[in-house]
Amino acid sequence: MPSITVSAALFGALVLLFYRLIYLPFLSTPLNRIPRPKLYAISQWRLAYEDYKGTRTRTINKLHTKYGTAVRIGPNEVAFNSLSALRTIYGAGSGFERTSFYDMFDAYGKKNLFTFYSAKEHGDRKKLVAHAYSKGVILRGSVATMIEEKVEKFIKLIERDPKCASEIFSSLHYFSLDAITEFLYGGFGRTNCLEGDETDRALLGDIIDVARRKLSWFAVHFPGFTKWLYTRTNTVERIVRPFYPMKKPTTYTGIRAHALRAWQDFYAAPEEVKGESSVQTSIIGRLWKYHYSQKKDGGLGDLDIASECADHLLAGIDTTSDSLMFLIWALSRSENRIYQDKLREEVQAIPDSSLNDEGIPTVEACDKLPYLDAIIKETLRLYAPLPASEPRSLPTVSNIDGYTIPPKTVVGMSPFSLHRNGAVFEDPLKFNPERWFGNEDELTEMKKWFWAFSSGGRMCIGLHLAMAEMTTLVAAIYRKYSTTVKAGYEDSAPGVTSRFEVFHDDTFAQVSEHECWIDFQAR
Repeated sequence: MPSITVSAALFGALVLLFYRLIYLPFLSTPLNRIPRPKLYAISQWRLAYEDYKGTRTRTINKLHTKYGTAVRIGPNEVAFNSLSALRTIYGAGSGFERTSFYDMFDAYGKKNLFTFYSAKEHGDRKKLVAHAYSKGVILRGSVATMIEEKVEKFIKLIERDPKCASEIFSSLHYFSLDAITEFLYGGFGRTNCLEGDETDRALLGDIIDVARRKLSWFAVHFPGFTKWLYTRTNTVERIVRPFYPMKKPTTYTGIRAHALRAWQDFYAAPEEVKGESSVQTSIIGRLWKYHYSQKKDGGLGDLDIASECADHLLAGIDTTSDSLMFLIWALSRSENRIYQDKLREEVQAIPDSSLNDEGIPTVEACDKLPYLDAIIKETLRLYAPLPASEPRSLPTVSNIDGYTIPPKTVVGMSPFSLHRNGAVFEDPLKFNPERWFGNEDELTEMKKWFWAFSSGGRMCIGLHLAMAEMTTLVAAIYRKYSTTVKAGYEDSAPGVTSRFEVFHDDTFAQVSEHECWIDFQAR
């Protein structure tokens, strides 16, 4: 009898293994038609291991090189890298929704533009603020004036404190934080990092901490456990503290606390202050019109508005500052001097009539500079601010590139892979802004593959604001200065944290995460 029991148990175990490792991933699903490495198809933890190492995006790109434009990267996940898939998944009206991956970006327990799953919820919220982000509003009026003022303060920082300005990872974060806080909150949550406010500068501390990558990994792969871990108090907290992926304060803690205080200050302000034109044009002022106290038929709650503003705040810091850092660093490398010289020639030709009273080029004038536009495009191509995949799913069966995709399968694409297609971008790892002055057919094809700001209904709402900040600051800097990489840092590339990974220039072996030193030479 015992031998029969053992044999039955062994047989049952073998059947279970066959069911889990062979039948489910390979025989029972149409996903088995999609090229894949076998271990990835069997278990989600194979890709999770790449997440942990910080090599997910580069690994998927290598898999595309080996297996083609469609690769199964998990039992229920597929990566694509084609224009047809791009249109199917991310095109307007596609029906594909965001996944639970984005839950870690909720603020105060409330969803927002970035984290809403459905297109309808996202679209309804977007309507409330879309006009504030329109190109016409950004290029002219109070927003343009605000951007020019922040640019002027950055130029003065170079003059007043060149050591602080020269570490451009930090100083450009000061610039982007000061700009986005005033755009969102007006005077209620405006920061003054560029003018040396140490309390405001300290808000960036938990963003700079490299342990945020480990926390992101736990938040995605063990969301329930991570939430439990960080909500313990008193004795239990002291016991579990050594097991924190990231010590408190965790990523965005300071930023979110600042954002919540800004909302509380706004809410407590007198009605006549809330009605001032400068307040009404801020994002918080625009959302206030939809607060439940202002509408008879429902409306936004306190934390809905606080979460929405906090989301825009977080989205407007790293993306702009990291892109600016890579742009200035790339132009400062000796092999790229020719591009810097051409840019300086273009920005120095801006007529006096297109300068403000402080000699800063106007936002509107900077929007019309073709060589600067090409440099920004090339920076965003090679160093996209959000280079990793953007996961989506559909509750029904779909067909992508001829493959049947079962309901709730996670599918995604990444700017990193799209922008490194050697058939579209010649010598794709080379920084070459002049590729954007190629023949019309080449330009048309490159623009189709350019995906730095996503596409469709989920396209980055802050596109025009980010471009205005970048064009104006870069034009102002290179009107007055030339730049070089500081001596001793020529053989190292700056690196930035994005989710689980560090992104940098792949042609460099040495990486300095969250550090970039540049010399500004007055001309």
